[in-house]
Amino acid sequence: MSDGLLSRLPASPLARPERTPGPPSALARSLRHAAAPLAARWLARDTGRHAFLRQVAEAAPRFDGRSPGVLAEALPTLRRRLLAEGFADPVLAEAFALLRALSQAVLGLRHHDEQLLGARLLMRGRLAEMATGEGKSLTAATGAACAALAGVPVHLVTVNDYLAERDALEMAPFYRALGLRAAHATANVDEAGRRAAYAASVTYCDNKILVFDYLRDRLRLGAAQARRDACLRELEQGGLAGGLLLRGLHFAIVDEADSVLVDEARTPLILSGPGRPDGSEEIYREAFGLACALRQGEDFLEAPDGAGFRLTPRGEWRVAQLSAGWGGVWAGVRRRHALATQALTALHRLRRDRDYLVADGKVQIIDPHTGRVMADRKWSQGLQQLVELKEGLEPSRPGETLARISYQRFFRRYHHLCGLSGTAREVAGELWRVYGLPVSRVPTHRPVRRSRSAPRLYATAEAKWAAVAEEVARLRARGLAVLVGCDSVDASQTLSGVLEARGIPHQVLNARQSADEAALVAAAGRPGQVTVTTQMAGRGTDIKLHPAVREAGGLQVLLTACQEARRIDRQLEGRCARQGDPGRVCYLLSAEDELVRRWRPAWLPLHLPGHAGLALMRLWQYRAERAAARQRHWVQRQDEQEEELMAFAGVSE
Repeated sequence: MSDGLLSRLPASPLARPERTPGPPSALARSLRHAAAPLAARWLARDTGRHAFLRQVAEAAPRFDGRSPGVLAEALPTLRRRLLAEGFADPVLAEAFALLRALSQAVLGLRHHDEQLLGARLLMRGRLAEMATGEGKSLTAATGAACAALAGVPVHLVTVNDYLAERDALEMAPFYRALGLRAAHATANVDEAGRRAAYAASVTYCDNKILVFDYLRDRLRLGAAQARRDACLRELEQGGLAGGLLLRGLHFAIVDEADSVLVDEARTPLILSGPGRPDGSEEIYREAFGLACALRQGEDFLEAPDGAGFRLTPRGEWRVAQLSAGWGGVWAGVRRRHALATQALTALHRLRRDRDYLVADGKVQIIDPHTGRVMADRKWSQGLQQLVELKEGLEPSRPGETLARISYQRFFRRYHHLCGLSGTAREVAGELWRVYGLPVSRVPTHRPVRRSRSAPRLYATAEAKWAAVAEEVARLRARGLAVLVGCDSVDASQTLSGVLEARGIPHQVLNARQSADEAALVAAAGRPGQVTVTTQMAGRGTDIKLHPAVREAGGLQVLLTACQEARRIDRQLEGRCARQGDPGRVCYLLSAEDELVRRWRPAWLPLHLPGHAGLALMRLWQYRAERAAARQRHWVQRQDEQEEELMAFAGVSE
């Protein structure tokens, strides 16, 4: 982060401070791609950490044990130093010593050294990989407070509304003691409330809400709005009221950064408005009926990466025969093939209670990485309407695209980008190549005491669920707390039925019970408590153990499927054995799991020993991750081509 940003206090939000990087040349793009693995490893080095901790220890006696009022007297001097010296180690050491003492006085939480090292990495523009349970929330708040004291507006971005609201409320006393204001911009806050939240010193926000608010601001400004016209508009509107939401893109701390910056990067965000009637409803009905008439294996085949379908020559002939005489879009070969494959995706690829829910007469998309419902999100290119037809609903009217942007392009516009995650090393090269964001690991505060049981592989899903129920009953009888991870809402409901049939009390945490998340997570560490969950419990949740559970062996995590990314499995594993607590992880898998069904060669036998089965799962995970990486690279290349065209035409955003 340049010192120039620290000296530029935000004035009018219409000034729109943000980076506007141009498209890279072909040579620069090739060099960056080739150098990514080596550069990411070289830049990950965290030199000077021991000297920095000595500086913090030297400054600590001036602040430790002081009251919040006395500590507040040192803030004006600290602010001046931050503005004059930037985020150099000497001023950061003094700032962190003060913030640690204030946190202990106000929150009762004293930073350990590893949290200070993580916050230092944030101020240096890096992604700090901190193990689950190491206190990322306090680490992020420390970096945010330090930047906000320098007068820089901070966006603390996380993966869902629950975490944004929770952390904003928990850390509010800490910020107030510093003379700062923290707020949260979430889906349940109206536009006026979000505008006020973005005006705060530190804004906790969900990544999707943030990007959509940015797109709304772009629509208000217009693509080629001159500064003079923008200022006139501000005067006409009487300041902020009814005007823009954001104050620009200054400083972003992205929590669970691998989920936001990598997993989400495959899907461009599109802001749409109500569309006009265009007769497309009848086209989608025809496409869905056509897809129902096609046979898998004869007319269409699943793509090798499992992402969609392709028509066989016989299928292409069948589509042409079935659509003969329909006219319109069906007259074009490419368009009718695209409609047919889209309808096949809706019919055979997307599954209820895994990819979407049906509630209140609407199809609601489930985020594949977090297991949460994505409110007000719809699939594009007719897929939403085709799924609605599949579920017997009236197809909604397609929206009109008003603005669009990808996560990759959006987050590259921040003047200072940094983040935190417990699982980033697998994608360190991609993070540096796309965002220029090195990944540095932070050591754990205490030794990790997580044990692993031998994985078990069963021939059928029915046998797997029976074994899971038996294991849950055994662990519960010992007074342990059990967390069972499933890969979909449907799987969690199936296991819930099996446990209920055996008389095992349990709680279910999935997209259907998201409103009760806080209560379910708070109870998950009690003796004999059984919690069946999707990926929802994988990120940001802190399961506090009852002392009796800790003494008996800690939280027991049973994973009933491997996700498409190893990082998601590691997030669920990380629910146990936090901060030196004991804990155990065990995989109970089936040859009928989704990952096996999609990637297993037909000649491979199903009956394999547990370790061999898990090794093959990891191989198939790697293939799935590579397919996802290719898709993200395609999105990035589309962004660059669009930027190149705009630069050639002389158009600015």
